[in-house]
Amino acid sequence: MTAVIAEGDVLLDIADGIATLRMNRPDVANGMSVDFLRSFYEAMMACHRRAGLRALIISGNGKHFSGGGDVRDFASKGPDLPDYLREVTSWLQVSVSAMMRLPAPVIAAVHGFAAGGGGFGLVCAADFVIAAESARFLPAATTVGMAPDAGTTVTLSRIVGIRKAMEIVLTNPRLTAAEAHALGIVTEVVPDAQLGKRALDLACTLAAGAPKAIAATKRLMWDGVGRSVEDALPDEARTVAELSGTADAREGLAAVIERREPTFTGR
Repeated sequence: MTAVIAEGDVLLDIADGIATLRMNRPDVANGMSVDFLRSFYEAMMACHRRAGLRALIISGNGKHFSGGGDVRDFASKGPDLPDYLREVTSWLQVSVSAMMRLPAPVIAAVHGFAAGGGGFGLVCAADFVIAAESARFLPAATTVGMAPDAGTTVTLSRIVGIRKAMEIVLTNPRLTAAEAHALGIVTEVVPDAQLGKRALDLACTLAAGAPKAIAATKRLMWDGVGRSVEDALPDEARTVAELSGTADAREGLAAVIERREPTFTGR
């Protein structure tokens, strides 16, 4: 296996036409900051540049796939948070677009939590999702006074339907792997110990297919979503940045850090 990116917030290995991208901020549940997302995008671009790539597996080091945005990083920005979130969402946008436009299929191998616009959003943007039995899925954006991003406002409704998507993003249930599978968010659920092997087995199956046919079919499937995710991304980014400047957003971030229920005032 060749280590294309051997250190930092995102690690990338490629062997036999299969890339493995591992989010590598386990101390903050692979929380997403500007630096992290810049590294994620660079890894995605390395995959785009790799001739002969047949499949990509995305996973997270540590206890969780990704908890979404790095709430401590966000909270530390104070009144500058809206400007910072504009940069965060810009990097998240191009990363999600790069996932969807990668000719090779993308497999998300999920353990622990896949939460927030980042974690849950990446799941919705993947072509396949293999989940450990203990995995949990939570959009969570409105719980911190913000709105979904990473294209979730489009992808989730296409996956589960508008009524169920509305329920999920506004009430934020903590979905089990089995519940997410029943809704179509997850492709397959496996015992925790088999997650890595099953994701690799699927990647090998895809790698044995006709690459041009698979790439073209993937493109057609995502284009067939209707309103493209890329069309939704700028609107999501503006909304997230605007909401991040509210008192409710500051309260939501503080509540997460302090491990308490938030008290929202509508300001």
